[in-house]
Amino acid sequence: MKKILIIIAALIISIGAFSQDQSKLVGAFADSYAKETAGNYAEAVSALKDFYTETSYEMNLRLGWLTYLQGKFSESLSYYNKAISLMPYAIEPRLGVAYPASAQGNWDFVVTQYQTILGIDPNNTLTLYRLGLILYERKEYKNAAEHFEKVVNLYPFDYDSVLMLAWSNLQIGKAREAKVLFQKAQLYSPTSASAQEGLKLVK
Repeated sequence: MKKILIIIAALIISIGAFSQDQSKLVGAFADSYAKETAGNYAEAVSALKDFYTETSYEMNLRLGWLTYLQGKFSESLSYYNKAISLMPYAIEPRLGVAYPASAQGNWDFVVTQYQTILGIDPNNTLTLYRLGLILYERKEYKNAAEHFEKVVNLYPFDYDSVLMLAWSNLQIGKAREAKVLFQKAQLYSPTSASAQEGLKLVK
């Protein structure tokens, strides 16, 4: 009986300590968010550093974002990669790591991350659109069109995706399809300069 009471007492003390640590950690995150909102990114990072642990997914994800905002791209990559290693099937750190990687011009790495995301979630529209943009810039118009088309099938009135599908179709010689899509883009944005330019090219 005495042994059981000792164990219970130890558990109560442990829970109390955990609650205090949790309260401090929540406070640190709150402070970090406030400093980020004020544009004080270095201070937002400092608010978390005293509580940093490599095994915290949330901490690595948050610091990956904040160090990116600071322009510390290599450090940001390191934090995001730790988050990815901790949660390999999570989509958000792979979306996040694309920011510092693209800032460094490492587009092949970005493409790999986006392809991995689509392997996990084939209908992730944000990733489909962003990968489509990269492929379009690389003049891989047919492949780009396939990615934009998937988004448009899910969101037929999404202006950006409809517009980029129109341009992709124009580039691969599908002028009739492109015209219809440029016209649809105009319904969303009647003053769209890009849609107007496209329509002039297909007339």
